[in-house]
Amino acid sequence: MDFLKDLWGFLRVRKKFWLAPLILALLLLGFVIVFSSGTAIAPFIYTVF
Repeated sequence: MDFLKDLWGFLRVRKKFWLAPLILALLLLGFVIVFSSGTAIAPFIYTVF
């Protein structure tokens, strides 16, 4: 959780709020890839990429 606090502090102090959607999209994409790798959804996810 300290990493997220530091990241939010960096975004707030440096006024780099445009990075927040990019980071969120990358995190969501990573979660989708990790959690779908062993399930029945995997063939459908891999066709997207």
